[in-house]
Amino acid sequence: MDELNGKMIACQILITGLIARVANEQRDPLAFLTDFRDEIRAVVNGVNIAGLDNSDRVRSVARQTVDELFSLMKPPSSD
Repeated sequence: MDELNGKMIACQILITGLIARVANEQRDPLAFLTDFRDEIRAVVNGVNIAGLDNSDRVRSVARQTVDELFSLMKPPSSD
């Protein structure tokens, strides 16, 4: 289980870096990040989670993970 958690954390770091890289190339990086976060949240809300009687807990954790990923990205400094 620890190995799986480590791989998930590595994937989250990789995805965060890729999103930040793409955002930095946009004219308005904050608007891009906000729009992208909203799109990802919409996907999480609409995805079909099969095999569970109650998928609310899984969906809640997924939304929390998305919010955590995007909270790591801060606006660029004004330097």
